[in-house]
Amino acid sequence: VQLQASGGGLVQAGGSLRLSCTASGRTFSSYVMGWFRQAPGKERDFVAAITWSGGTTVYADSVKGRFTISRGNAKDTVYLQMDSLKPEDTAVYYCAAASGVSPYGSRWSINYAYWGQGTLVTVSS
Repeated sequence: VQLQASGGGLVQAGGSLRLSCTASGRTFSSYVMGWFRQAPGKERDFVAAITWSGGTTVYADSVKGRFTISRGNAKDTVYLQMDSLKPEDTAVYYCAAASGVSPYGSRWSINYAYWGQGTLVTVSS
């Protein structure tokens, strides 16, 4: 099982980036897919999650209205569209997969069994 995250980079405040996470190695049709981020010296925080088949989405308050999580038509890719980026969004972003969790449970990293390698997002002021 592999999750491959990509799309990070350097952007100015107010700009946009789109992260991608491609899953392979098994069927993720019943999994919740999530994005988390970890800034230097801080804990890993929940960003957003989506049910793989149902399309239910959950967002952290800090990104609500600015970030959009979605899945690709092939259902092996999850995207995180990040708009109106702020310097405080700077972090390594990780995608992850969880089985059998509720939308509320999708906020907790402990519920995720599979993790990608992370992609760095840097927002300059």
